[in-house]
Amino acid sequence: MIQNNQSASEPLTSLLARANAGDRAAFDDLMPLVYHELHRIAESYLRRELTEHTLQPTALIHEAYLRLANYQGIGYQSRKHFYAVAARVMRRILVDHARARGAAKRGGSCTVRLERDTDFAAERDGIVVALDDALTALANHDGPKAELVEMRFFAGLTAEEIASCTDAPVHSIRRELRSAQVWLRQAMEA
Repeated sequence: MIQNNQSASEPLTSLLARANAGDRAAFDDLMPLVYHELHRIAESYLRRELTEHTLQPTALIHEAYLRLANYQGIGYQSRKHFYAVAARVMRRILVDHARARGAAKRGGSCTVRLERDTDFAAERDGIVVALDDALTALANHDGPKAELVEMRFFAGLTAEEIASCTDAPVHSIRRELRSAQVWLRQAMEA
């Protein structure tokens, strides 16, 4: 759960400011503060995946860390912005993983099926890719709403946690998420 007390957000905010200034040590100091939250987010998302998913939460976090550490000039504006960027990075990793699994099933590697019609992973990977396409379209249509969806479904934050990060009322967050869900469903069915 994201901590809401001022003492927890002050070091994070100052580390983000130092990281924005190009201080690599600040980014390295930042990761222990956010590691447990990122791990919880990764576990939350992967718990919704199939049990035979090949990515583990720790591997997802470490890959996200490597990508975040290599991003230059993002200019994290706040804790909310950092978690939104982290959610977007995790989303990219999961989508890339789903696409790679799909490519492997189309002839990139040899797969032996023990029973007919038991491979649900390909269907799940297709849904992840379709959701990514729809979410990209939503970002082009309504960027802030797409960020809320990423924070909720890819970062695993609750509506209350998102409201805390964005300083918006919880009822507004829930309304925007419902609206985004309808938009995404229509885009995926089209």
